[in-house]
Amino acid sequence: MLALIGGIIASFFFGNIAAAVLQQAGAPGFKGAQSVGGVLLVTLSFQGTAILAGTIFLKLNNSSWREVFGATGWLRCLGLAVLALVVVTPVMFALKLGSERILEKLHWTFTDQRAVELIIDSKSPFMSAYLIFFAVVLAPLGEEFFFRGLLFSTAKRYGFRGLGYVGVSFLFAAIHVNAPTFLPLFVLALVLTWLYETTEGLLAPVMAHSLFNAANLVLLEVVQKLHQPHP
Repeated sequence: MLALIGGIIASFFFGNIAAAVLQQAGAPGFKGAQSVGGVLLVTLSFQGTAILAGTIFLKLNNSSWREVFGATGWLRCLGLAVLALVVVTPVMFALKLGSERILEKLHWTFTDQRAVELIIDSKSPFMSAYLIFFAVVLAPLGEEFFFRGLLFSTAKRYGFRGLGYVGVSFLFAAIHVNAPTFLPLFVLALVLTWLYETTEGLLAPVMAHSLFNAANLVLLEVVQKLHQPHP
């Protein structure tokens, strides 16, 4: 399990370096921040690797995704996921607004998350479709498997449950590399970890993560349409 965690981290690290080098070199498919090759390499080097390596890992250990998802029924998992989001979303929204106000007073320049910028600026239907699929399916599955299924479960197994809650949530928030959303994502990660521990499986946190990302995409689309100039 530790080797799997290290492999996923290494893949993420070298994938980002490779994307930056190829973009700097002007390689085909890597020209510009929105290039197809760059986006695919960066996103799949972490979430894609987590899913693929996780599948191999589970098979080698005579397990399956069904076991990882847990024995709790999907309807209960969905209900808990929705309930958790209803409770935590106002808290996250308040924390984001507060973080933005503080950063503005500190004259800290900040932008939207990279994934959000890519979706907003994307002019390719293929790229837009992939980014939506990534946000709603690949990212929740890959990230929940890595952060909750591997990191938190390993910390808990070795007797560091409290550290697992805080440390894994910190890493989850930090990996998104966006100052205004750090605290909201930290709180979300705590809730996702609680869902994982409560249901003893990944299904509920994956559902909550997917619903959260999907709701944000819908909100982003609404905001974009409201800001479009009327003829």
